[in-house]
Amino acid sequence: MSDDHRTGTDPHEEPLGRIETEVALLMRLGEATRRGTGTAEHRVLDRAAYVILRHLESAGPQNVSALAARLNLDGSTVTRQVSAMQRDGLIVREPDPHDGRGTVVSPTAAGLSRMAAVRAARTRLYGDILADWPAADRQTLATMLSRLNDALDTHARRR
Repeated sequence: MSDDHRTGTDPHEEPLGRIETEVALLMRLGEATRRGTGTAEHRVLDRAAYVILRHLESAGPQNVSALAARLNLDGSTVTRQVSAMQRDGLIVREPDPHDGRGTVVSPTAAGLSRMAAVRAARTRLYGDILADWPAADRQTLATMLSRLNDALDTHARRR
């Protein structure tokens, strides 16, 4: 089946219409792939915990407000997620060194280990899915996805 029949797009459709269609399809297929992957490695963390741990790994300890702002989420949502992660031993809360009234959250060794296992499993999965792609195409896809995410993040922060 051709790509045009798969996505329902007209080959002459404007690029922005095609982008909208492909992003919608990417989200649907990405979720279906996540749910359909049979290995336990993909399921040792839910999506929210994975994203929070990835951010904490790169940015260091954060208070919940800063974490919510960075992830473009409501503070109460992040508070609930962080509480569940703390109960699961994935993060710890410690006094904020810059504000004694507050706390910061940091990943635990167990949280980082589980996050690394999910990242490795996902990397292997995408390696399998993209095995037939030339290295240059994989690099171009990575660059374009990064640019798209940066643009989406900038747009979300303006609102």
